[in-house]
Amino acid sequence: MEQLKRMAIFATVVERGSMVAAAEVLGMTPSAVSQQIRKLEDSTQVGLLHRTTRKLTLTEAGASFYRSCAEVLALAQQAEQRLAELRDAPVGELRIAAPVGFAGGPIGTALAPLLQAHSRLSLQLFFDDEPIDLVEQRIDLAIRVGNQPDSSLVARHIGDSRMLLCAASSYLARRGPIDRPADLAGLDWLALNTDARFSTLELQGADGARQTLRIDSRIGCNNLLAVRQFTLAGMGVSQQPAHEVREELAAGRLRELLPGWRLPALGIYLVTVRREAQPAKVRYAIEALRQHLLSD
Repeated sequence: MEQLKRMAIFATVVERGSMVAAAEVLGMTPSAVSQQIRKLEDSTQVGLLHRTTRKLTLTEAGASFYRSCAEVLALAQQAEQRLAELRDAPVGELRIAAPVGFAGGPIGTALAPLLQAHSRLSLQLFFDDEPIDLVEQRIDLAIRVGNQPDSSLVARHIGDSRMLLCAASSYLARRGPIDRPADLAGLDWLALNTDARFSTLELQGADGARQTLRIDSRIGCNNLLAVRQFTLAGMGVSQQPAHEVREELAAGRLRELLPGWRLPALGIYLVTVRREAQPAKVRYAIEALRQHLLSD
């Protein structure tokens, strides 16, 4: 690394025409610049400069060596400029992972203006209900649901998703009225089989009363959209995020069970690998998702 530093100093001396001028640019003393050039010549065992009282001129070897040094310096400056761009402007490929329930809708609403405003930014989305390895898959940002364990990852809580007990009218017509938590016993439960939280039902009434029920799912899926489709088909009861089933509830395709009882809300988190500073593309995406993810 010292040799690369000396090459950069040598290139600056040639470009500026003197060690004094180079020293001003580099924030060094002229004697320190001269010492670095001498060490460079000693290490290469080749004279690079002819020194006179009036000016410096390149030797034949020095002229050839300068061209290589200038190329190295230009590449270093380009690399530094690219880093500055990544730090200051959203450019490059942005890789985001999220549960399948977030496909479309809020993510598109949040990120479309960002992509339209920054033509050098591209997007890759990965939807999976099972958490994926952010480092191995080179994920810049992940949306995750539920309490996040302490880890080397950074989790930013951006809000909570209210959970609802849902069933299709056709299923409820076969099962009869469900007016209290005890009526939930014996129902056909549809649940994510990747999340232990969906094996227990915790309900809280308006008066603070609590009920806890054990759920044995008849149909288990590793995909919440599949659970929802079985629910819409009248196969049973499932827990669904309120912001994802608004249209189905409004159209009557689903009905909410026990609206006077509440399920625990699920926290929504934006998760990144721990770094001292995030690239601009990640910072911009975090802000866009923070504003829009739960607004629909």
